[in-house]
Amino acid sequence: MLAAALASGVRHLVVSPGARSQALALEAAALADAGLATLHVRTDERGAAFFALGIGRESGIPAVVITTSGSAVANLLPAVVEAHHAGVPMLILSADRPASMRASRANQTTLHVPMLEAFVRESVDVEPAQFGSDGLARPVDVDRLLAVSRGVAPGADGQLSAGPVHLNLQFVEPLSGPAAAATEPHTRSWSVPAAQSTPVEVGLRTLVIAGAGAGEAAEQFARDLDAPLIAEVCSGAHFGPNLVVPYRRLLRLGEFAETVERVVVFGTPTLSREVAGLCRSVPELLVVDSPGADRYRPAGREVEAISVAAVTATGAPGPELAEWRSIWVAAGRKLLSEAHQDLPVLPNGVGRDGHVDEFAAQRAFLANELAAIRAPITRESLVSAVWDATWPRDRLVFGASRLIRVADAILPGKRVSVSANRGLSGIDGTVSTALGISAANPEGLTRVILGDLAALHDVTALQLTPGEPFPQLQVIVGNDRGGTIFTGLEVAATADPGAFERVQLTPHDVDFAALAAAYGWEFERVRDVGALGQALTTRTERPKLIEVPLEG
Repeated sequence: MLAAALASGVRHLVVSPGARSQALALEAAALADAGLATLHVRTDERGAAFFALGIGRESGIPAVVITTSGSAVANLLPAVVEAHHAGVPMLILSADRPASMRASRANQTTLHVPMLEAFVRESVDVEPAQFGSDGLARPVDVDRLLAVSRGVAPGADGQLSAGPVHLNLQFVEPLSGPAAAATEPHTRSWSVPAAQSTPVEVGLRTLVIAGAGAGEAAEQFARDLDAPLIAEVCSGAHFGPNLVVPYRRLLRLGEFAETVERVVVFGTPTLSREVAGLCRSVPELLVVDSPGADRYRPAGREVEAISVAAVTATGAPGPELAEWRSIWVAAGRKLLSEAHQDLPVLPNGVGRDGHVDEFAAQRAFLANELAAIRAPITRESLVSAVWDATWPRDRLVFGASRLIRVADAILPGKRVSVSANRGLSGIDGTVSTALGISAANPEGLTRVILGDLAALHDVTALQLTPGEPFPQLQVIVGNDRGGTIFTGLEVAATADPGAFERVQLTPHDVDFAALAAAYGWEFERVRDVGALGQALTTRTERPKLIEVPLEG
């Protein structure tokens, strides 16, 4: 079973402990001992599934999640739903009791397949497993299931779309036997079918919007069309000469939004109401199909969909469109420059020959430099410092908090890999996802930046598994002691302050230093910009938790 998965290119096996799944778990251990797979053991099935999600997001290859029966499978659901909506491949192997025991109050027995069926590309309920030559009473085409998961073979609905698949294996006692010797599988390779290119004619004032899952194709298309580019920070297209960063402010100005004649959307925009409003009202809206189960349809608007993965611009943009694009880009750069002018620009007092010729100017310059280093950390300076410290071989993961919106509003273009679970924009599983991304990218450093509630929601992910290498990971927690993102809701102005604080802000007094110590992580609490920069750039042997207290 698992050897067939390895033959199809799978390399990562994620196991949570359980009795009914013992045969699968022991086979996974044998394959790992033989050097044929990388084994990851997680005590919590929810965290295990998000870990596998991170591997699939980073590598594009499904990781196998092995779990026992009963509520264990229910704990997979949050990550499976995210993988479904985000188009991330994953193979779930759940161990079950025979179907005859269902609905009989048998211990740890429930309906596994219906539990996940709405959110997987395909599910197979396998009759009781026997420990024969292939381990199954009837063969299962694991090779095809993995192709479905990667989006290169049609799923149960006939569509080509990456996502999770589910194999439910009914086991009868004895639940395991002597493990067969692991042998090197013959590895197959799958390639995505070449996409037919869809031409998009120039001539209209077109704004290209890149949301989560868009990828670099959006940036290339904007350049080909000579169009301004709005690219969310987690889009994979947040770079290039056509990028407009402070797009929300520009879209609030009528003279910008009203001039847009066509919008082309890549991925799924989720970070601003302004983009959704523009997409609802623009005369022509084109949506490029992206990974995931759903097509972007703002407010249910029926859109003209480009149902292929490649689009090309045809025709010459001409000087009028080039001028229109330059107005957007110049206005965005001006606003961005103003936003970053926290300190006055002063001469440093050092002449071109290296001699100090203006002592007063130099003292003023050094005083400002020192003030900048000692400045308290804001959300803006936090995301800027993390952005500055991240390089192309690194990975950056954002949680669902205020910080991703701040980053989206102020960070300049940079060609680095940024991820976020924006399929459903849930708060859960962020640290586990980042750990999976780190496992699939061991050469670089992975940083995850998130709010305190998102960190606490996934705190069990901090558990380090003995025998597994330490991840190259920094978890940066912006701690404002509660869910201050909810202060932006309209209800904050009308609700009873005490009730709003208790049920929306949900304040806490958790000691993150104690948590880090309990799980064996390095820890540092930083309170000024200089200490933050040093903490981000100092490598440690163990993964590191960096707490950044924030006010307001």
